[in-house]
Amino acid sequence: MTEQIVEIDENALDAATKDLWLRVLSAVEINNHEFAIHLCQAVLKAAPGFLMARKMARRTAVAAGAGAKKKKGLFGGGGVSSMKINGWIKKNPLEALELIEKELESDPYDSNLNDGLFECACVLAMPETAAFALETIRTGAPENTKLLHKLAEFYLSRDEPASAADVYTTICKQDPTDSYALKGSKDATARASMKKDNWESKDSLASVKESAPGEDSAELEQGMTREQMDAKMAQLLGIYAQDQNNLKVVKQIGDLYEMMEDWANCHAYFSWAYELSNSDVALKDKADHAKDKLVAAQLDQLKQALAADPDNAELQAQYEAAQAESIEVTLREAQARVDSNPTDPHLRYELGLAFYNAGDFSAAIPHLQQATRNPHIRTKVLLLLAKTFREKGMRDLAIKQLEDALADLVAMDSTKKQVLYEKGLIHADMEDDINALGCFKEIYEVDYGYRDVAQRVEQSYS
Repeated sequence: MTEQIVEIDENALDAATKDLWLRVLSAVEINNHEFAIHLCQAVLKAAPGFLMARKMARRTAVAAGAGAKKKKGLFGGGGVSSMKINGWIKKNPLEALELIEKELESDPYDSNLNDGLFECACVLAMPETAAFALETIRTGAPENTKLLHKLAEFYLSRDEPASAADVYTTICKQDPTDSYALKGSKDATARASMKKDNWESKDSLASVKESAPGEDSAELEQGMTREQMDAKMAQLLGIYAQDQNNLKVVKQIGDLYEMMEDWANCHAYFSWAYELSNSDVALKDKADHAKDKLVAAQLDQLKQALAADPDNAELQAQYEAAQAESIEVTLREAQARVDSNPTDPHLRYELGLAFYNAGDFSAAIPHLQQATRNPHIRTKVLLLLAKTFREKGMRDLAIKQLEDALADLVAMDSTKKQVLYEKGLIHADMEDDINALGCFKEIYEVDYGYRDVAQRVEQSYS
């Protein structure tokens, strides 16, 4: 049976080890970092469960500049492989604990070493030390989100949801598109809230079960007030915390976040619903839609900030980079959806739109032409196809698309105005003033304030 190490505080140290610890504190006080680390190793050899000494060793290593210039350690120069560390743990976990600690002197934020310390501490039943090992990664190498996920899961396994939620927040800052972290954050927060309010009592559990929606329950009502939405969300999250695989509840949470326009959480829950549903395409579409909305909202925030500070070169660069990344991601995901379902006209339209926004007009045309088969989106497809032909300088073909669109339109609604306006612009490009003015006048007769049609029409009479 593997030996277990009891984690202790300063009061549990024997006299000799406590004397060593006091010498550590004195060395730290005069900034004698190397000697302090050496003494910490001696303390840990005598009392491997004394976490405070382990923390002090790491702190002094960082203060001494360790990691910037790696020393040759017990396992060789540079990094130590996970395989080698695991071999030491398997052979003798207590001895591995000392060897890993020695290596951390020269590289306190090394991911393999801290992961090894975590595994070793788990084997030796040292939960506080295990958490500290991965918290070190969170501090010094937060970009290693794989180990941060491991830390969050460890906290959840120990019923510490508040700590897990904090870790998920760190992950989201590193990667805002990490849907598992977004979902994990909400799940952990809900569990922490329930724990705090003692929702796990039998009475509370009974009330939650009574309020759980059945398979035949009505869907979420549209037009709820914000207060009603918040109350419903609290109820759903409480149910969800008891059963995270309840597809009905996960879908309702996603729908409610969609109504709230909380696109980050909407994407996270619909992504989870998609996995639970054995790949329901409709749920995948919902998740993708939420992600597109999230990216668009983030871009809009940057755009507004740039409008308020137009001379800010750094902000301009951020906006352009975010815009380029958004176009690239949207195009890649739209192509993947078409590859999975090439006969869907709506997906063809989305891919054509993605190519259009990317400036690849030739690539957009065949997808838009295929998308015209869907009568429900035919008008907007023809409008985009006309814009695409216009960008390529093929104005006669652009006019033909718009004429086909107008043939399907009767009422002068917003769609017809948009088509007429675009047709007028193309006629103007062609210096066909009569037909251009005719398009603008049709709009002017019913909507004086539409874009700049009033100015265009009235100038023609001057």
